[in-house]
Amino acid sequence: MGIASALASHPRPVWKRRPEILLQNNTVKPLHKVVPRTILGRKWWDETRETAYATTDYHCIACGVHKRAAVWHKWLEGHEVYTINYREGRMTYVETVALCHSCHNFIHCGRLKAILDNGEITKDRYDSIMAHGAYVLGQAGLKGTVPTPGRIAKWEDWRLVLFGKEYPPIFKNYGEWLVGHGYVEEE
Repeated sequence: MGIASALASHPRPVWKRRPEILLQNNTVKPLHKVVPRTILGRKWWDETRETAYATTDYHCIACGVHKRAAVWHKWLEGHEVYTINYREGRMTYVETVALCHSCHNFIHCGRLKAILDNGEITKDRYDSIMAHGAYVLGQAGLKGTVPTPGRIAKWEDWRLVLFGKEYPPIFKNYGEWLVGHGYVEEE
């Protein structure tokens, strides 16, 4: 069998850009560090990411760029998508998707701002990433705002829901979260 016939027997995956992924709410603070990749382990995470990348034929699901044409890094990053019920305090894992570095950092704009403030990236890079995300949303006719959640569950009531099982926060409160993220020193 020649190369052409081998390729014809394995058609490229059909996928659709989903720029609305960029509007996903940030992970709630009580559930920082409570993520599927930590709970299920490295092997699961690597297999899940690779499947996500192959599903889009190695393109970013939000902006459509192929990994080799991406700005900043020539690879894709896995991003966990959740539904969040703020009133009940439940963040449910839905899927892992492939994102370029710029789209992934746009979603995690709070973290991106923190690393800018720490001097880990330049202001030009921060501005470039934020402009990229705004452009992708604008091209799709979407507004770059995330709705405010209204009433929010108490810290201790939050749970990650992963394949039907619930996982509690690892930090007992905001003070522990601040210490755990290095914002304040433990007393």
